[in-house]
Amino acid sequence: MEYRQLGNSGLKVPVLSFGAGTFGGSGPLFGAWGNTEGAEARRLVDICIDAGVTLFDTADVYSAGASETVLGEAIKGRRSQVLLSTKMALPMGNGPNDAGTSRARILRSVEEALRRLGTDYIDLLQLHAFDAATPVDEVLATLDQLIRVGKIRYTGVSNFSGWQVMKSLGVADRNGWTRYVAHQVYYSLLGRDYEWELMPLARDQGIGALVWSPLGWGRLTGKIRRGEPLPKGSRLHDTASFGPPVEDEHLYRVVDALEAVAEETGRTVPQVALNWLTQRPTVSSVIIGARNEEQLRQNLGAVGWALTLDQMRALDEASTVTAPYPYFPYLRQEGFARLNPPIC
Repeated sequence: MEYRQLGNSGLKVPVLSFGAGTFGGSGPLFGAWGNTEGAEARRLVDICIDAGVTLFDTADVYSAGASETVLGEAIKGRRSQVLLSTKMALPMGNGPNDAGTSRARILRSVEEALRRLGTDYIDLLQLHAFDAATPVDEVLATLDQLIRVGKIRYTGVSNFSGWQVMKSLGVADRNGWTRYVAHQVYYSLLGRDYEWELMPLARDQGIGALVWSPLGWGRLTGKIRRGEPLPKGSRLHDTASFGPPVEDEHLYRVVDALEAVAEETGRTVPQVALNWLTQRPTVSSVIIGARNEEQLRQNLGAVGWALTLDQMRALDEASTVTAPYPYFPYLRQEGFARLNPPIC
């Protein structure tokens, strides 16, 4: 397994990490992804550790805390072998202080996450969303305090816009507080918006990307093919409805290109899609999920080899869409491009 620096930090993370969103399977929000528990969860963790996948990502909101609890049980007795990443900010109840990133909410959320995970420190704590109601100074001062007392080691964000990240970094620099080193983002061959603003920001500011939903909300698992119906019992229509919309023709164009490269390489469609991501700038780790051992082993086959430049180019061309202002092609013409050369 290849290990990479997480942004400008000294922390090294595996290029593939495991998303424990399928652990637990209960609760009103993020509770329908899977119901892995007990021995089955421990078996998946065993396979990950044996393969060098030592970073495990979860969130308090996944199955109303059950994901953290199941993950904590699964790593019991080997805490020093793994890196734990969790997230907080989304609602965990209906009370006025049950959502957001106020000082009170962060401190309480961290204590509850530590209890559920069965540990006394979190390797990476990420804010699951930007909280416009709480001053950025309050958020960063609280996180810095938690780092100083050793309850968290590194901090990051998830689903932030460019200005939200930069405002936070500016406040941290002005006060000498710890900077964010990670940004957990949606990025796939079907959703390349990350490249327009957040990727250049990440390269400039030293922030590593942790990629969630790398298979485009399940659309790039190899089950969708041009002119073929979905397999009986497939949940793709349900899960895809939660993600950003994708035009059918664009989806099939990407799938066609993936199938061609898969045939050339002798790999599967999802393995090719994941490998493409590992070769993109600023990507520190791609978060893979699995409901069972077969799915996990298939996803682990996405590393240990590399697509050629021609194969990368074919996938790039098939998945390209017109960027919004001020990123659309006109501003990449001679003159503008000399001042802002593309990074990918």
